[in-house]
Amino acid sequence: MKHHPIESVRAVVALVKNPDDTAQVFRLVSALGGTSTALVRTFVSSTGGQRLLRERPDVRAFLDDRDALARLPEGSLGRAYLDFMKSDRLDSAFLVEIDRRENPSRQQQTEEERWIGERLRDTHDLWHALTGYGGDVLGESALLAFSFTQTRAAMFGILASVAWVRSEDEDARRIILDGFSRGLSAAWLPALPWEELLAEPVSELRRRLRVGEPRCYTPLRTATILAERRQG
Repeated sequence: MKHHPIESVRAVVALVKNPDDTAQVFRLVSALGGTSTALVRTFVSSTGGQRLLRERPDVRAFLDDRDALARLPEGSLGRAYLDFMKSDRLDSAFLVEIDRRENPSRQQQTEEERWIGERLRDTHDLWHALTGYGGDVLGESALLAFSFTQTRAAMFGILASVAWVRSEDEDARRIILDGFSRGLSAAWLPALPWEELLAEPVSELRRRLRVGEPRCYTPLRTATILAERRQG
């Protein structure tokens, strides 16, 4: 699939100006050629990935059933995910709609590539809950760094690196580097059967998957960044 470097640069520049412009993320995915080839290759060759491709479970159906998630035990992964979605008032359908509108590369992929890419998209916020990185700009950057080491997707690496370079705060840089480090140390997450793990204690999953405990950091919001730019 063709790469479009000029469109990639435009998307990154737009995201630097406004980190909340989620549409630019999917434009960047499309400009870089869609789902990472390395990710697809590893997924297809893994035992867990082969099982998921046979069964094709709909992870969104599980994650969108908030009543069922609320009935899960306190401290479970599913409850941590539900709390994360509620705290940031997030809706998974929002990402799906933007992906369909802004990422035409999906239509050029094989069915296998498309399913893997969409599953990674649909579990992005679940990874937030697992790692403990928030939905703020800094937490998002740290998770992008974590996701890059897990998937080798160029988009994640570019965005995390830009966030690190542009940050003038050493604590912020430390959290982004923490994402890279934790992603390298963790078990390989993309091919896990998340549908079967939602009821498990999130603390136990963090230990078993070598993700580690959430890090303490001061959240950084887009509104704060934009206000500082206007003052500067």
